[in-house]
Amino acid sequence: MSGPPGSLLLLPTLLGDVPPERVLPAQTLALARATTVFLAENARSARAFLKLIAHPQPIATLTVTEIGHDPDPRRFDQWLRPAIDGHDIALLSEAGCPAIADPGAGVVARAHRLGLRVRPLVGPSSLLLALMSAGMSGQRFRFVGYLPQDRQALVAAIAELELASRGEETQVFIETPYRNERLLQALLDHARGDTQLAVAVDLTTDAERVVSLPISGWNALAAAARPALARRPAVFALMASASQAPGASGRGRTPASGRQ
Repeated sequence: MSGPPGSLLLLPTLLGDVPPERVLPAQTLALARATTVFLAENARSARAFLKLIAHPQPIATLTVTEIGHDPDPRRFDQWLRPAIDGHDIALLSEAGCPAIADPGAGVVARAHRLGLRVRPLVGPSSLLLALMSAGMSGQRFRFVGYLPQDRQALVAAIAELELASRGEETQVFIETPYRNERLLQALLDHARGDTQLAVAVDLTTDAERVVSLPISGWNALAAAARPALARRPAVFALMASASQAPGASGRGRTPASGRQ
């Protein structure tokens, strides 16, 4: 390496169909437009984003390397070679911030070990936006990813989340969009009535909606009043009441809940 190394830019993208300038700062857009080498989970969507932000170079001339859902550590040095040689490169998220509920953390770790500068750029994170709007603890929180698909394991996981939170630690999780409704129903059926549940849908878009209620309040909502979740990106946050004791009763709905 004859000159100083380049940087690995961690480049956030949009969470939905909105003008880039609405959610991405000018500096983030300027650095994205000045970069010509990109690592992306999906090359096709990355090129669409670069076209949307009006990258000044023809999109076909940019280097966009697809790293996939499970990046191969054996290829990290190859992918980072342009930065080692002195050029800035960008790790581009599929949605939101790179390496946050998103592949790429291994690439970032390798960049540090190689002595490259890692520059996180400002942009939207659905997890933090959901936490901000949930009305729950932002001092202690945990992102637990996806809950189990098996029904029995899912019910057990909900109980574990309640036990782990109990007024002290917000539990944040996500689901594949086409299974959102199933997850919500499981939460309404099996969480305690005084457990707080927030659901944030289509964040940063014109269709954005955040609802935060105790389970009893959710169960009292008419179906038409609930946010539509099917095939829409959503983030869930849960916090059990501090008074809940392990093994306490009171789960699911009661006949007087009024759920429709």
